[in-house]
Amino acid sequence: MSSSPHIRAARDTRRVMSFVIIALIPPLVAGVYFFGMRALILAIVCVLSCVGAEYGIRRLLKKESSIGDLSAVVTGLITALILPPTMPIWMTIVGCVFAIVVVKEFFGGLGKNIFNPAASARVFLMSAWPAFTNAYIEPRPFFSKDWFSVVDGVTSATPHLRKLSEMTITKGWDAIGKLFWGNISGSMGETSAFAILLGGIFLLATGIIRWEIPATYLGLSVLLALLGNYNPAYYLFAGGLMFGAFFMATDYVTSPRTFWGRVLFGAGLAVLTFVIRRFGSLPEGVVYSILIMNGFTPLINSLIKPRVFGKVKK
Repeated sequence: MSSSPHIRAARDTRRVMSFVIIALIPPLVAGVYFFGMRALILAIVCVLSCVGAEYGIRRLLKKESSIGDLSAVVTGLITALILPPTMPIWMTIVGCVFAIVVVKEFFGGLGKNIFNPAASARVFLMSAWPAFTNAYIEPRPFFSKDWFSVVDGVTSATPHLRKLSEMTITKGWDAIGKLFWGNISGSMGETSAFAILLGGIFLLATGIIRWEIPATYLGLSVLLALLGNYNPAYYLFAGGLMFGAFFMATDYVTSPRTFWGRVLFGAGLAVLTFVIRRFGSLPEGVVYSILIMNGFTPLINSLIKPRVFGKVKK
């Protein structure tokens, strides 16, 4: 037994992941509502692929099974929600296997991975098949004939992707309502700011995540949007900024441990996202920003250390 103080908590990994799954339900429901059965099938495939990949690789490496902690389920859900609903199934499976086997298990499993697995899967798929990863369809009328269609829409639908640089401070207010509710083309779980807020507020209220990273990320992003002459509401609601702030940037393993470390982490995310959106060739930069700041997390933890209790000052 180590010396005091000791911290006792009723929450284990499985319980924490269960709360995250509950928080992901509103974006998932919104994605299925706007994009149809294809979105639901994609989510199921992602979850099964992640769970199967984790079970298989750990058995191959003769390690104890860890699928009971539900972390693979969370990775699968998040991966599905940051992909377009028209993503081919086999490509989705490849991305999920990459997230679990390479990004998570090759580093030692949960708690030892440096980078966020879901964000890594998105970047991997974007690098391998950019035409499919950046192809989006318009929302489908609920319970219409198109809503039940499960045919790949990449080759038949016209991809819709509006560059954020076009949405200046004086433009874009007509699209804010659609962005808030989710009635717009985009990745399955990133279009509805309302659904994302429901899940994010739930995580904050239950103490699963801390407020420092989302608040710093979103607050500084608004300031940078104003300085860049962007419509701040469109800047926040478009793309994956809201979803990334609540569900990926706050990952326990890949984010800093201390208060000021999390503030610095959120500030870095905001600056990187702005730079990529402003000067990059892609209109979106959230997942890249998250992965870059994941790489800085060990350095932040080494520079900003928590207070040591019981140590006498000289």
